[in-house]
Amino acid sequence: MSRCSALTQKAAFARQNVKMAEKISKKSTSVMKRSVVAKAAVSVPTTLKAGVVTGQDFIDVMNHARHHGYAIPAVNCTMSSVTNACLEAAKEANAPMIIQFSHGGGLNFAGKGLSNDDQKAAVAGCVAEALRVRELAKLYGVPVILHTDHCAKNLLGWFDGLLEANEKYFKENGEPLFTSHMLDLSEEPIEENLEICQKYLKRMKAINCFLEMEIGITGGEEDGVDNSDVAPEDLYSKPEEIHDVYKALQPIAPDFYSIAAAFGNVHGV
Repeated sequence: MSRCSALTQKAAFARQNVKMAEKISKKSTSVMKRSVVAKAAVSVPTTLKAGVVTGQDFIDVMNHARHHGYAIPAVNCTMSSVTNACLEAAKEANAPMIIQFSHGGGLNFAGKGLSNDDQKAAVAGCVAEALRVRELAKLYGVPVILHTDHCAKNLLGWFDGLLEANEKYFKENGEPLFTSHMLDLSEEPIEENLEICQKYLKRMKAINCFLEMEIGITGGEEDGVDNSDVAPEDLYSKPEEIHDVYKALQPIAPDFYSIAAAFGNVHGV
């Protein structure tokens, strides 16, 4: 083969490879575009309030989900970019979203340069991000539920600070800053768990703030608590335990609380 023929053949191979690469690129782009399309099972009706919902507006969102058989995702947000991603996803799907903060998330929002003496940094971080979410959520046009996750007994100072912020916001705006909070006293005796929940629920009901409480233990490991060796029968909340919670909380705030009961390796509401 002459030198000219060899060069011609290489050029032809090169053109072939470029065309093949272009086809693969177009196909990949098409797949990527399809993969980011968000679609909700049921779109949010205009009758539901847009933005952060509390009180009856929150109950209306939950009832809509229950009636139409869909779940509302709850995402633990640890930085503002994660919060923004949740809001954008909710808007894209035209569906409700639960944005929640953990104690550690609150510390992240506050920044490592602050001391957390008396839980001040954890409280301030959660409050600051909650105020930011409130400003943005109404622009996204979908219901947003603002929630805080697990609060064990050793973190009750954090819970106290959040309630004080809710009470202040309620006094100024007629609704709490957050939609709801979770008290996780599942490691404590059930009697103590219920006693503490009753005390806080009285304050929360006065400002239309919803309580999620937790009972029982789950298998495996959750939030650093390892229950791998627990007897299988202890991993399921018993009907009488659920009834005890009902009797303790229902008179204080009828149907304005939820129970995270243990079902094997998960807590379900």
